[in-house]
Amino acid sequence: MSSQALQAVVLSHLPFEDLGTLEPELLRRGFSIETIDAATAKFPVAQLQVADLLVVLGGPIGVYDVADYPFLTGEMDALRQRLAARKPTLGICLGSQLMAAALGSRVYPGERGSEIGWFPLLPAADSTAPEWFQPLLADDLALFHWHGDTFELPQEALHLARTDLYENQAFALGDFALALQFHPEVTELGLERWYVGHSCELRQKRLSINKLREDSHSHAPALKRAAADFWKLWLDHIL
Repeated sequence: MSSQALQAVVLSHLPFEDLGTLEPELLRRGFSIETIDAATAKFPVAQLQVADLLVVLGGPIGVYDVADYPFLTGEMDALRQRLAARKPTLGICLGSQLMAAALGSRVYPGERGSEIGWFPLLPAADSTAPEWFQPLLADDLALFHWHGDTFELPQEALHLARTDLYENQAFALGDFALALQFHPEVTELGLERWYVGHSCELRQKRLSINKLREDSHSHAPALKRAAADFWKLWLDHIL
């Protein structure tokens, strides 16, 4: 690998849904980080194909909302090209759904309702997760979830994890791409911005912000430690 700085490009849908615990690990490795606002980007965006790592973050819209949010088409086209070229790519929540759609899989509203809060991640029943994924499957670890949509597993994808509510929570493609329906990147302090930004949804679903805050206080420190190990192992695997 050359001495030139590595470049990570981040496609963002909401300013407060950021890289979280992934950012310090990227900086430690010498990455420069460019964040692009997906909603106002003019697709195609050249950086999305040449970056050493592309990260597509979460957001409250669905991949099927292209009539209202036409930029989603540009995102999926970019992901389709990048995945076909087998370039390192990470999708979180909406990002994982966009990856699944770009690979030809169905993304749809989950029939069991929204999954919001801290829940354990379970190993996939039909495959064995690689070593780099194991920190997220540790006993007594809770992961943060915030989604209403789910996806079908793409062909040739390695199924990595599930929860009691939804079967497809994570998949990998070869040694270059990872899709995570949940949020390993969040921190206790960072989630305070989520409670404000998603206040309408929380009120509509009658979810207690104080309960989410209490659960975050209980679970976020362990997730931060597990995520730090996971990010290191995964980046070692793909780069």
